[in-house]
Amino acid sequence: MARGFRLSSELIAGVVVGAVIGWGFDRLLSTSPFGLIVFFLLGFVAGVVNVVRSAGVAPGRR
Repeated sequence: MARGFRLSSELIAGVVVGAVIGWGFDRLLSTSPFGLIVFFLLGFVAGVVNVVRSAGVAPGRR
């Protein structure tokens, strides 16, 4: 159960951090939805990569 909470929190953290960075760029550069959408998707991808890496599913690099 602890592993499930850890994996889900890593995914959620990636999405939230990406969304906050995108929102910040939108506020700074006045590019309303584009920064939020791009960084939200990047945060989602980073979260999935972290979950796969933490779960040990990804093959190890040599």
